[in-house]
Amino acid sequence: AAVTEIASFLVGAWVLFALFTFYFFRDPEPTLPADNKAIVAPAHGKVDVIDETTEPKVMGGACRRISIFLSVMDVHVQRAPASGKVTLLEHRPGQFLSATKAHCAECNESVLLGLETSAFAGQKLGLRLIAGLIARRIVPWVAVGELVNRGERISLIEFGSRVELFLPMTAKIQVELGARVKGGETVVATLS
Repeated sequence: AAVTEIASFLVGAWVLFALFTFYFFRDPEPTLPADNKAIVAPAHGKVDVIDETTEPKVMGGACRRISIFLSVMDVHVQRAPASGKVTLLEHRPGQFLSATKAHCAECNESVLLGLETSAFAGQKLGLRLIAGLIARRIVPWVAVGELVNRGERISLIEFGSRVELFLPMTAKIQVELGARVKGGETVVATLS
């Protein structure tokens, strides 16, 4: 009887874990906004930082930043915020601090993507995909020189994580702090 109870518990736990894993790796198709010049969120999650910062490798200096925290309940497939050409793909090893705090971007393992937009000649966007305490693996699905369309799948961060979007200083932010956004769907900024 004891063996049957233990076996039932283990099977139940395995089924729950399998269901959670299928739920975690879901990948819904976004409904792209009608405005082709709108910049969409690169990830599902909560906007917890909107500020100005410096990003030298893609943006070449001062830029605007929108940071999105992805909990384990959010979709973890990232999407291109705009159509364009991938100009940089750089992996940086690092720590695995909790992604709930924005400062983890300074020391956690990450991948930096550069994108030269096709809708705005000469304009560049940057994306930093950041691993977290549970998220230990970033899987880019693009390569340098590849052309991507707005809303197209570009990467997967496995389990809780963070994504930072770097925009030119001229970008007009269209999202508020604390907003819940959907990758490939929610308009977060516009460029002129």
